Amino acid sequence: MQELEITTSLQISKPITEVYEAIVDPAKMSKYFIAQGSERMQEGKSVEWTFPEFPDMIIKVKIIRLKSPELIIFEWEGSKGISLEVNIRLEGRPENTTLVRVSEGKMKDSEEGIIWLKRNTEGWANFLACLKAYLEYDINLRKGAFDFMRNN
Repeated sequence: MQELEITTSLQISKPITEVYEAIVDPAKMSKYFIAQGSERMQEGKSVEWTFPEFPDMIIKVKIIRLKSPELIIFEWEGSKGISLEVNIRLEGRPENTTLVRVSEGKMKDSEEGIIWLKRNTEGWANFLACLKAYLEYDINLRKGAFDFMRNN
């Protein structure tokens, strides 16, 4: 049976170290993606994230590997009851830009897997767009964007 994996990428017009810090530092991440993070990402530790539209839901994130400024690997409950690995790879590009590649997975090619693939692909594309808007223009695209989901 084929396995499903999410892959997405986006180039950001900022240096690699600035992009890396915006991901591992919860104070920065809370300006574009999460509402709050328990602490800075550190290899071998776990952190907790809350999201603006779901303030009572706590997402636990186990940091597997960090290699500053090019690699962030963590595990989280990517689908209900299933721990999945997320790889964020940063590549410095010409003119102080950074290519950010995100992959998550893998899940079986099943109904549950297809639902996960759709939901989390959308989520990672949103993450990258929000990261770009924050770093390049100091805009929080997420603010209010998902308020409609609070009661669903």
